[in-house]
Amino acid sequence: MTDQLPTWLTAWLLPLSLTLALFAGYLIFRNRKQYREIDRMLDAVLTRQPIKRSDLQEGGLSALAGKSKRIQEHLLLEIEQAEQEKEQVKQLIANMSHQLKTPLANVMMYEELLVNPAVSPEQQAHFLEKMHAQTAKIDWILKSLFKMAKLEQNAIDFEIAPLPIHDTLMDALNTIYTKAKQKQIQIELETKKNPVLLHNRQWTAEVFANLLENAVKYTDAGGKIRITIQSLEMYTQISFSDTGIGIDPSEYQAIFRRFYRSKQVENIEGSGIGLYLSKMILEKELGYLTVESQAGKGSCFTVFLQNRKN
Repeated sequence: MTDQLPTWLTAWLLPLSLTLALFAGYLIFRNRKQYREIDRMLDAVLTRQPIKRSDLQEGGLSALAGKSKRIQEHLLLEIEQAEQEKEQVKQLIANMSHQLKTPLANVMMYEELLVNPAVSPEQQAHFLEKMHAQTAKIDWILKSLFKMAKLEQNAIDFEIAPLPIHDTLMDALNTIYTKAKQKQIQIELETKKNPVLLHNRQWTAEVFANLLENAVKYTDAGGKIRITIQSLEMYTQISFSDTGIGIDPSEYQAIFRRFYRSKQVENIEGSGIGLYLSKMILEKELGYLTVESQAGKGSCFTVFLQNRKN
């Protein structure tokens, strides 16, 4: 016997070996190309570059490119939202600083005056009253800003229920009664209706109080505020009309923006928070707020709340 393979088998094994070697080389080449493609896609994700479909036609690699693209889109969306939130925080801090700057400066000024030995007891009492007013304003601004931030971030469990609207109105009226009396402004509630509407009593009272506060602030002494209630098919409208300075129609949308202050009222104390906050509260209640006005003749803000569903 001989250890040599038959000639015919040797002739058959040689091309087979070459074929296997070529196939192995192809697999190594293909895998390396796939690895390069995967590496390229990962680099695109990290550098926020567009991900292109692989030139290779393999379903697995093409599917991986699709998933990588979706991951990249999700990450880019998260980054965009984070940047927007960062910008909102910067704006909020800037606005808070602007809103608090004047009352804090006033408090410091009154404090300096109070420690002055030349100030009479009558003057001290006057300055203490002024200081109290400024600290109350600071407290109101901070509370309003926190409420606004919580509503914007949906950090409040906001529940609505079918409740009579008259009690909510009375809550709001009690908060501004003294100011209206000091300016001899007459407030009329021109209805005896007390419909049951879907709302949150505490938050809706704040909406009404904001509207009444503005009406008192921008109405001259001896003016009038009229509150009317009218039931519609799906909503009930509660209107607050005043005889104040009015609003130019070109500002109807702007007045509901956060911290917006019209040039017409720059010299009148205010923060530009109330209407924005009121609009957000009503949106939570699936209601809304409109305005009609005529410069120099007064304004009418109307709150729409849903009727109780039978």
